[in-house]
Amino acid sequence: MLTRIVKMTFQPEEMESFSNNFEENKHKIRASKGCKGLEIFHDIKEPNVIFTVSRWDSEADLNAYKESDLFGKVWKKTKKLFSDKPEAWSLFTFERN
Repeated sequence: MLTRIVKMTFQPEEMESFSNNFEENKHKIRASKGCKGLEIFHDIKEPNVIFTVSRWDSEADLNAYKESDLFGKVWKKTKKLFSDKPEAWSLFTFERN
């Protein structure tokens, strides 16, 4: 399982636009092949800083989503709203045997 964390900093006046776009598309993203969950978090001190955390069966499933028309549509609207460059991490569970 792969966890994807994306940190996005928005122009404060664009938070409603982002929220509307996310609400409109979250169910479609969650229904993408291999998606096991999608959550959204606000930073406590900076409410215009948002983190999305999604879980995927595999990196291939995440990459397929990132190449989909759905991602292209959502990201096109989202990236116009940023006040800073987004950051992203793809993580696997660290386990010691």
